[in-house]
Amino acid sequence: MVRREGRHPDLLPGAAVVDGVTGPGAAGPGVTGPGVTGAGAKGAGAKRLKASGARALARVSGQALGPYQSAVVRIGFTGTWLFFLLREFPHRHELYGPDGPWSWELARRLIDSNHAFTVLMWSDSALWFEIVYVVAVLSSALLMLGWRTRATSVVFMVGVLSLQNRSVFMGDGGDNVIHLMAIYLVLTRCAQVWSLDARRARRLGTASAGPAGPVLWGVLGAVFAYGAVAGDLSTGWVTFLAALWVLAALWWTVDRYEPEGEGRAVLDVLANLLHNAGMLVIMVEVCLIYATAGWYKIQGSRWQDGTALYYPLNLDYFTPWPGVSAFLASSGTLVMLLSYGTVAVQVAFPFTLFNRRIKNVLLAVMMLEHAGIAVLLGLPFFSLAMIAADAVFLPTGFLVWLGAVVAARRVRGGRPAPDPGPDPEPYADPEPALPSPVPR
Repeated sequence: MVRREGRHPDLLPGAAVVDGVTGPGAAGPGVTGPGVTGAGAKGAGAKRLKASGARALARVSGQALGPYQSAVVRIGFTGTWLFFLLREFPHRHELYGPDGPWSWELARRLIDSNHAFTVLMWSDSALWFEIVYVVAVLSSALLMLGWRTRATSVVFMVGVLSLQNRSVFMGDGGDNVIHLMAIYLVLTRCAQVWSLDARRARRLGTASAGPAGPVLWGVLGAVFAYGAVAGDLSTGWVTFLAALWVLAALWWTVDRYEPEGEGRAVLDVLANLLHNAGMLVIMVEVCLIYATAGWYKIQGSRWQDGTALYYPLNLDYFTPWPGVSAFLASSGTLVMLLSYGTVAVQVAFPFTLFNRRIKNVLLAVMMLEHAGIAVLLGLPFFSLAMIAADAVFLPTGFLVWLGAVVAARRVRGGRPAPDPGPDPEPYADPEPALPSPVPR
């Protein structure tokens, strides 16, 4: 396939011919004259609309948007889950294992009714629980580093769902967010930058190079096949996991034997569409979380009179720093401002997405708010999960600058700089049907 970078960079290949937008003489906003009638103006508007649609399609299908944002979301959620699993490692048997108050039999009865996914119901042995827990820890670490993310994202999702669905009363709001994001991450190409996959793609030309990927997917296929044959997986999960396995095998085959062919180009387009849809779902999810939280708070009498934060600041369970909590709770004005400010920021945030500057200010305020919750109320993992979710809205310029700062410090420390990643400019390559070695 021959690249045509100089021809109509803002349109899909062939769009200029179909639409008639071939040069400066094409109808546009500034065209005037006696030959332009109402019907002609309407036709010009239709052409501009079609051209805009073509550019949007080229952007969505030709590029996995938000590479830095997806990388931050990947690192944030996997890091949060990893730190939680390591923090609770001494208590894992009481939380999710055989020594917990929610016994294996009770969990089995609940899962038989709600059909939730968990591989911990495949066996009640302590050894199987230990294997699942250790695999969950390893997959979190590997996905955070961006190693074989096509496979490790699936293992990460299985680990999160298995542990959380095993003991449904052990989680909080942060666990619910991790639960959802673990599924969404499977859809995204979240290792385009700041990952071992990106470094492998830069060095070897493709992120799927080496035998580790096929071996890992072979093990996953054997585990999924066992669960399907044993009847431990529902029809929906068998279909979903089988589709993931088949697509991964198809991708590896095409990438190995036809890296510059039409098959790889089609897979790239489909992967970009799926990635961009997944990123959109993540953004919508975050907006829904804040909108529902804010509007439910408005309906509460304690939030209406500005005293809501006074009560958790006086509960022993939420006061890791009693002196600081007592100081804040002693000021009625400060409690009122924090209560009203929390509601105002949560309700307003979804509407500020249309103004980049205001959005960035509120985004910083919300991240500081969650940092305060982590310190004052002793909820670090909930706060980390929400900050990771907020990171999907961080501006690309800031993330590129942050990556450059980290790279500069690594160079000064005598370590090689990480891969700078793709050009953050979203219009860098509008042609969708071109193969690319960029990892997922």
